[in-house]
Amino acid sequence: MNEADGAATESKPFLVADTAELTIDLVDTHCHLDDDAFERDIAEVVERAAAAGVGRIIVPAISLENIPAVLALADRFPAVYAAVGIHPNSAAGWRDDWIENLRRWAAHDKVVAIGEIGLDYYWDKTPVEVQHRALRQQLALAAELGLPVIVHNREASRDVLDLLADSPLAGREEPGVLHSFSANWEVAETALAMGYYLGFTGPLTYKKADELREIAARAPLDRVLVETDAPYLTPQPHRGRRNEPAYVRLVAERLAELRGLPLAEIGQATTENSRQLFKSRRQLNHVISV
Repeated sequence: MNEADGAATESKPFLVADTAELTIDLVDTHCHLDDDAFERDIAEVVERAAAAGVGRIIVPAISLENIPAVLALADRFPAVYAAVGIHPNSAAGWRDDWIENLRRWAAHDKVVAIGEIGLDYYWDKTPVEVQHRALRQQLALAAELGLPVIVHNREASRDVLDLLADSPLAGREEPGVLHSFSANWEVAETALAMGYYLGFTGPLTYKKADELREIAARAPLDRVLVETDAPYLTPQPHRGRRNEPAYVRLVAERLAELRGLPLAEIGQATTENSRQLFKSRRQLNHVISV
């Protein structure tokens, strides 16, 4: 979740210009569908995603309070899956017994990851030492449950990498994803060496994001995911409006352009990557494979 680039207004319906591309299969691996921005038209948002070729949407929780809403969406919509975790900006009141709550929620059949968790040094909402304790304990929970992690990193790259390297997930082939990647190539290279995926969002389409585009073009294709982080980080040409899962197609299109590949190939690769990373739940593995 990135609050710096929110949605000013509700988005208009997503239009697909080329109906020949409708067979493309995309997964939005990070979208906050439980946000109030979607309250009035959630069903239409999911329908537009499907029309744009987005067959699966992963919705991460950010606090204990919003986990029930996230799981309710997963129960309501076949295309929606969930992750459970405490975002660093929601961790100011962290108590160690919150792990037991997360363990209970993670037993839900459609929970595919622990997240959104991580460190955020941009917003001064949670003391750094509390962020570290919350992240360490949630990484340990993910390792215990055999789930990948969805990692938030805002101006905290060194500490994020150190805590990931020191966690029980270290050494696993596919421990998780650095969501909405925005750091430099050195951070990307270190994370990739640890087995992490890189998630790319709307900023990939922004005019001044040349360094980010270079990283997206350079990273191994089998370690790349596409995300929206909706309702935040809306891609061009809709920046300034509410983001939504259908717009992950715009991120995929930009990625295809950067790598000189057909959109369908990017869709196939990133969908396979999502299946591989979030394979810990048989149901998601099956749905994405068929």
